[in-house]
Amino acid sequence: MTIEFAPFIPWFVLAMLAVLILLLLGVGLMKRVRGTVLRFVASAAVLAALANPLLLQEEREPLSTIVPVIVDRSQSQEAPGRTAMTDEALKALTNRLSRFARIEPRIVEVKNPPTNDSPSTRLFEALASSITDVPPTRVGGAIMLTDGQVHDIPAIGQSLGFNAPLHALVTGKADEFDRRIEVRQAPRFGIVNDPQELTFRVFDDGRKTDAPAEVTVLMNGEEIARLNAVPGVDTPLSFKVPRGGTNVLEFDVAGAPGEVTDINNKAIHLIEGIRENLRVLLVSGSPHAGERAWRNLLKSDASVDLVHFTILRPPEKQDGTPINELSLIAFPTRELFVEKINDFDLIIFDRYQDRKNVLPILYYDYIAEYVKRGGALLIAAGPELASEDSIALTPLSSVIPAAPTGEMHEAAFYPRLSKEGERHPVTRGLDGSASEPPAWGRWFRSVDVANPDGETVMTADGGRPLLVLNRSGEGRVAMLLSDQGWLWARGFEGGGPHVSLYRRIAHWLMKEPELEEEALKARAIGRTLEVTRQTIGDKPGPATIRTPSGKTETLDLTETIPGLYRGERRMDEIGLFTISNGDFSTLVHVGAVDAQEFKAMVSTTEALAPIAAATKGMVARLDNGNGGIRVPDIVPVSSEVRVTDNRRMLIRLTDETVLKGVNTLPLFAGFAGLAVLLFAVSATWWREGR
Repeated sequence: MTIEFAPFIPWFVLAMLAVLILLLLGVGLMKRVRGTVLRFVASAAVLAALANPLLLQEEREPLSTIVPVIVDRSQSQEAPGRTAMTDEALKALTNRLSRFARIEPRIVEVKNPPTNDSPSTRLFEALASSITDVPPTRVGGAIMLTDGQVHDIPAIGQSLGFNAPLHALVTGKADEFDRRIEVRQAPRFGIVNDPQELTFRVFDDGRKTDAPAEVTVLMNGEEIARLNAVPGVDTPLSFKVPRGGTNVLEFDVAGAPGEVTDINNKAIHLIEGIRENLRVLLVSGSPHAGERAWRNLLKSDASVDLVHFTILRPPEKQDGTPINELSLIAFPTRELFVEKINDFDLIIFDRYQDRKNVLPILYYDYIAEYVKRGGALLIAAGPELASEDSIALTPLSSVIPAAPTGEMHEAAFYPRLSKEGERHPVTRGLDGSASEPPAWGRWFRSVDVANPDGETVMTADGGRPLLVLNRSGEGRVAMLLSDQGWLWARGFEGGGPHVSLYRRIAHWLMKEPELEEEALKARAIGRTLEVTRQTIGDKPGPATIRTPSGKTETLDLTETIPGLYRGERRMDEIGLFTISNGDFSTLVHVGAVDAQEFKAMVSTTEALAPIAAATKGMVARLDNGNGGIRVPDIVPVSSEVRVTDNRRMLIRLTDETVLKGVNTLPLFAGFAGLAVLLFAVSATWWREGR
């Protein structure tokens, strides 16, 4: 209760009256006037009545004590047994906290944000957000349900925003063990077929062992090494980048009995393959109108080192010109086709015919072997292919996909895509191919061939093969059965997409991944997984996705353009996904490769112990050792927590209240005030009467 005043007249008037009364009191006392004291009491009573004293009584209601309960729902909590343990502990905590009327629990479940590509467990951010609307004095403590792998633990001495204990209840078992693998140092780019070096390390968390672990290394799905790695020690790996573009290195360490999870037994590293300047050998049988089309295309590409020879003076050509007056060089056949043939990425025979005195017959065997071992051969043919000197009549016939009939077809035609060509990545979507007739110029002759192997992706007049692609051994061969492509280069009848066509043929021959007829590719854009299936066959059906946690999902693929099927899905998990479709399989990592969430999966009490001790809280495991859990008792205390209790969770009850109302009682109102005044006046009158 308190007393306040609500004067009927201003305070300065009351003050003047008080001074006057005191002066009269002093004068009366000095002159010994009878009744002075009674007069003073009566005047003071009247003055007090004018001041209107009020008796105030506040009605207050005690506020609840806020206790945030932060529940870790990150991916590391999905390890076997932890989710059930968390759910059971949360239920027990909720029941116990409900017994205390003055405690208000706030349950906050923390998941890896779907927009975060590098997930980590950030419980303290969630804790701070849960109490932003209350003053620090109302927070009686905080409880965390977690595996202990928390990545935003503040430094000791850094304020949590409240002065109360922080308790942690840890899931998992005390003797957990987990094996994981990480790529420590590795290049992001590498020259194709040049040696590269990286290091990786196997970790055995929760157990110290020197026993080596077997690690299988795969490059683009094919095994390239099998190593024994000592846990805790960096292991080097030498490898070569097999192709241009993105290459996926996968490291798979053999599991160990009793480990927590095998999610982190795999690691990947993406390395971009960069080709050195491609070495192309272009051999033109004789000068012709289309010779410069190939030369100009290859010379315009800065990534191509072109070696070009044109047979200007074959041995059978004798015109009497003295040798010393010729500015020509001899065709270095042995150097090109024996000593350095394997240095070339692509060999092009442009209207070349077999001249026994230029290229010995044995050298065609060398070229055929070069193709079978992985080389690339392009034959841009004209009338010479149908002649008696055709290179199709040499040992090259073992790799050439189409044998000429000996006839040339002379007629104007529009080059068209075949059914296979509409789906094949070399010719699919060529500018002008969608209309009928195609929106490009005509050609006027082609070489007749019989029963070509491989894929005929372009046709000439009457459906005759025009562009044939085939594999031979480990290599590839392409035959362009007309020498009229230069008409497109010259812009005849509007020209055509010769640059795009020639470049795609060359890149397909050199095994560019983007131009594979049958391929399964996947990439991650943030949390969105995009799967692409390229095929020249029938509809491939849905793709199968295996998530890092071992779940299996299916993804329908929709044909976007002929031969290209796509599907995408936003993924909830972060980590290494395996995508498969038929006989094809690929890997893709969603999110950051080095995400903290997967670096350690063993539950621990050590990470949170320092900050819990600093706040007089406790850290305890939920596992009771008998297949159940043990949740420590909750003990509310009315004052500040000054000591740590290792067996119970102490909660500081707040003394904060909220004002519900105020009751006022005027002290000089009603009969009580009137009685005081009457008594004072009556006493004065009685004294004066004597």
